[in-house]
Amino acid sequence: MATKQQPQKEKQIITNPKQNVALPPFIFDSTNYFIMIAGVVIILLGFMLMSGGATTDPNVFPKEELYSFRRITLAPIVIMIGFAIEIFAILKRPKTQ
Repeated sequence: MATKQQPQKEKQIITNPKQNVALPPFIFDSTNYFIMIAGVVIILLGFMLMSGGATTDPNVFPKEELYSFRRITLAPIVIMIGFAIEIFAILKRPKTQ
């Protein structure tokens, strides 16, 4: 008769938390995170500029509101500026100590 073998459990490595172990450095610095948050806020501002223009009557199409400078030109530019800030925050090298 063949017996079934149980899979072997992986050994867990337990380290002593009281030992001084050098942790790997963070990828980003605190300034990177600050710039990223600023970029997200600017992107959200762009989406807020793009919103609106709703109507309660489905037979009415408010051209002046939907095709305004704010929604067609300004909001996409603000969103692209926010994405450019995000790219800058990711590519900015942290200061070396």
